[in-house]
Amino acid sequence: MIIYNVTVQMEPDIAEQWLGWMQQLHIPQVMATGCFTRYQLVRLLETQPDEGTTYAIQYYAEGRPQVDEYLATHAPALRKEVEQTWGNKVFAFRTLMEVI
Repeated sequence: MIIYNVTVQMEPDIAEQWLGWMQQLHIPQVMATGCFTRYQLVRLLETQPDEGTTYAIQYYAEGRPQVDEYLATHAPALRKEVEQTWGNKVFAFRTLMEVI
């Protein structure tokens, strides 16, 4: 099992709006690709006040081929939509993890 983790940091004034957008639009779009079996959305509790609000979305895939398909086929358009919607008000970084 592979976890595709997306950690997103944003300005506090958009956090509530961003969260609703993620839950209602973006996460359903990612899950509709069929590349992931489930997801988990978490908020980081121990952050520095000047760092803004931080969330992590963990998408679970059966294996690396499904993640590679997502990254090659679906991620570019979905990332572009995030960029067009939120601009520089959000900063994201992505990591891949293997469940042991």
